[in-house]
Amino acid sequence: MPVNAFLPDVEPLRAEIDALEEPAVIEFGTDWCGYCQGAQPMIGAALAQYPQVRHIRVEDGPGRRLGRSYRVKLWPTLIFLERGREVRRLVRPAAPGELDEALAQIAVAT
Repeated sequence: MPVNAFLPDVEPLRAEIDALEEPAVIEFGTDWCGYCQGAQPMIGAALAQYPQVRHIRVEDGPGRRLGRSYRVKLWPTLIFLERGREVRRLVRPAAPGELDEALAQIAVAT
């Protein structure tokens, strides 16, 4: 299993996410999704610049409650959180600049 794999048996509860104090990014997707695989280098490089931002990878799909609570439709979807509250969302990010901008927005809040 890749180090950064989506873990199918590990799904945080929405209450746990809402209670986060630190800035965080929830990444919804699957290991078999081509869009998710293609975005990983860009996502990893952007997150490496912000070690204070927690990265939570969640496997999504039918019956997965956390993804449904955020109304995730396409993968990868990244939800940027400030104190457990969504402040930004990127769906299938295509440019490193949009990731950097979103990460800077939540990192400054700490």
